[in-house]
Amino acid sequence: MVFHKAPAVPIYNYLLQHKTPKFKLVTYQALVIGITYLSYMSYHAAKRPFSVVKGELNPNCTITAINNTCTAWRPFSNPTETQDLFGLLDCAFLLTYALAMFVSGYIAEHTNLRIYLSLGMFFTGIFTSLFGLGFFLKIHSLYFFFLIQILTGITQSTGWPCVVEAVGLWFPEGKRGLIMGIWNTHISVGNIVGTALAAPFVEYNWGLSFVVPGCLIAGIGILVFLFLVPDPREVNMTNLEDTVYSEEDMLLEKENFKAGSNDHPIGIWKALWIPGVIEYSMCLFFAKLVSYTFLFWLPFYIGSISIQGKVYSKSQAADYATLFDVGGAIGGVVAGALNDLSGRPGLVNFLFLVCAAPCLLLLQIYGSTSLSTFIGYLMMTGFFVNGPYALITTAVSASLGAHPCLHGNTKAMAVVTSIIDATGSLGAAVGPLLAGVISSKTNSWVFVFYMLILADVLAALFLSRQLFCEIKAICGRRNKSQINSNQLVINEN
Repeated sequence: MVFHKAPAVPIYNYLLQHKTPKFKLVTYQALVIGITYLSYMSYHAAKRPFSVVKGELNPNCTITAINNTCTAWRPFSNPTETQDLFGLLDCAFLLTYALAMFVSGYIAEHTNLRIYLSLGMFFTGIFTSLFGLGFFLKIHSLYFFFLIQILTGITQSTGWPCVVEAVGLWFPEGKRGLIMGIWNTHISVGNIVGTALAAPFVEYNWGLSFVVPGCLIAGIGILVFLFLVPDPREVNMTNLEDTVYSEEDMLLEKENFKAGSNDHPIGIWKALWIPGVIEYSMCLFFAKLVSYTFLFWLPFYIGSISIQGKVYSKSQAADYATLFDVGGAIGGVVAGALNDLSGRPGLVNFLFLVCAAPCLLLLQIYGSTSLSTFIGYLMMTGFFVNGPYALITTAVSASLGAHPCLHGNTKAMAVVTSIIDATGSLGAAVGPLLAGVISSKTNSWVFVFYMLILADVLAALFLSRQLFCEIKAICGRRNKSQINSNQLVINEN
């Protein structure tokens, strides 16, 4: 497509044209990190409002009913059906998002990432705001809300492949774990920002809970269009740290980029055969199932239970729900750092998943005993649940997209990222749907937690082959080191 060879933003060349290559590299890296951080933070801020307003769309009618009337918003006014409808709306968004993601990565590889990302953000802002329009126009059609969820799911899928490829192209593999772990806090920060923007309006004008985050992502989309440089070659740079090139080398690099270089986007089928893609995709299916169940149901869950004999309001429940994301942000950074130190992503993810299961159980059993206990277990659960989710969707996906079997082809990151995240998003669609059905049919959240624990265990099991290979490599390296030491002793004697 024509977009693929669109020029870089002129202001960058004007401001940095006389700077040293090293200074230019650091400047561009900082700008790419900052802009993509704001970009995906706004994507998650736009995902948050529906989970925040669920309690307002269908408040507890046994408490709010006056003269046998219920203040719930139609078509969510039937208490026996509401949680099922919420689950179906979550599924409509997440399933569409997952299916569109498989295509989105392929499109991203064939277009200019800056334009594709900015358009996706702009339309995400429009459709997010349209959901809130239901309040202002007194819309009570379930089909309207379903349609908006579907359209939002499609536009939301544009974000992740673009931002991961942009960051992956600008940073070398050896430092991606920690950098992307810190960078990936945009997910948790976005959830917190989305809650902070939506919660103040939820009890008197829930329409604004959607319009404000919608305006935020559309505005940042304009910033992306004006300032993002997604590929180093657009500005005569490379993605290596030791960027000290002659004028001839940089001109050659630029000409290769304009001519299309030797990088050719790969298809989905070929990407599936990259070692590790299927295992990490299935692991993320179950890991994201757990994470997104918390994302879409945690405020509702907190508002529906008694913690030390107290039931919290909708806005308070939304505020406490952000603590899960605080723990998740810390977990993502720690997982990324451990990945860089060990070079064993399978082992790091497996350990986090193994620790997440008992945390889920402790949260369910003891969380209601006191507020401090609930907060502690909630943050621990977020730490261990979101650690693997953050690591797999960032550093692992970028590394697999530059696997040695691709022979240096850099045009696979978006496709690989989209496959892994799309498979995970299928799990994200299943989790909230099951949570709504199970909690509604059993009138209890206990079995929802059992489902989440089972999903966590299955996520760990799908990494068994990766774990075995990494442990075998560690043992082989130790044996080789021991043999070399013995040989050195023999030579000295």
